[in-house]
Amino acid sequence: MKIFDLPTPSFIVNLDILEKNIKDIQKLCDENKKELWPMVKTHKSTEIAKMQMEAGAKGFLVGTIDEAEKLSEKGAKNITFAYPFCGETNIDRIINISEKTHLILSFDNEEVAIEFEEKLSKVNKKMDYLIIVDSGLHRLGVSPYKVVELAEKMKKFKHLKLKGISTHPGQVYASASSVEVSKSVDAEYNTLRKALEELNKNGFEIEIIATGSTPTFFSSVKNKLINVQRPGNYVFYDNIQIGLGIAKEENCSLTVLGTVISNAQNGQLVLDVGSKCLGLDKGAHGISLTSGYGHIKGHEELIIESLSEEVSKVKICGETDLKVGDKVEIIPNHACSSANMTDYLIGYRNGLVEEILYIDIRGGSRKPPIK
Repeated sequence: MKIFDLPTPSFIVNLDILEKNIKDIQKLCDENKKELWPMVKTHKSTEIAKMQMEAGAKGFLVGTIDEAEKLSEKGAKNITFAYPFCGETNIDRIINISEKTHLILSFDNEEVAIEFEEKLSKVNKKMDYLIIVDSGLHRLGVSPYKVVELAEKMKKFKHLKLKGISTHPGQVYASASSVEVSKSVDAEYNTLRKALEELNKNGFEIEIIATGSTPTFFSSVKNKLINVQRPGNYVFYDNIQIGLGIAKEENCSLTVLGTVISNAQNGQLVLDVGSKCLGLDKGAHGISLTSGYGHIKGHEELIIESLSEEVSKVKICGETDLKVGDKVEIIPNHACSSANMTDYLIGYRNGLVEEILYIDIRGGSRKPPIK
């Protein structure tokens, strides 16, 4: 079947581009002697994770316990949590997963660690952890000047071992230019350097120095200090990455296929693709480089100016040859959000459907035991 014969809306992925993106980033890590531990929240697919493992990824960064559980079942040898988790049920699940794979925790406070220590002491098990350091996003993480204070508090926990430090320069997504992207790269490096210096000076041995974001990756991968890279969006790229100058239209593997269903209003088209496909996302941290709610491939004259749940209004800026019944591909502003809105992606090559890639580790992919 040809992709333009598919019903709409459909979430489609160009397999050639997807595979090239995975191989290109892995090659850069290999050339710069870095370990690649991709963030899987972008695709939430064990099939794409397998492609990353086969290309050479040494581990994964996860945002949910579901992701960790499914990846451990698929043979992932190393998994790191991006965030702290707390609560008895969550901690029990995490400890259980750690029996199947090397699972690394992440902390930025002592309170969560207390809960883990209590549980781990009962089963006489030890787990590694990273300290999250804030490099400018101001969401999670301690200041590099307070990292020793937290590390000292954590020394009393006999079942938790400090393995390294990590950061996420997510403020890069608020950048308005390549110069501002460079500032985030500098903040990423300087924060980790200072944290490492402080820890080493106080007798702490650090093995893992980790960071991750797709926009900063291409500079930070060359940095000799950082030894673990954790980008996620690079498998798909999206309109935000295009706006930041990180990717071009031809690098974006994930698109949403839609149909023009109306031209009743002057200067406007309506597509059968709405917020339940594209999301109402113009950038998680305030990016101002995107116009509209996605980029319609090959049609610079069109701007998706508003979304309802199932349809979108498209402003015509100039001349267009599109008419009712025509199909278009839309690059989402934020591919991570769009991929999370479907159970599967339709993979194709040269315009022909080839396979289904299941999005099998979305939230709710694991039903809790209810008794």
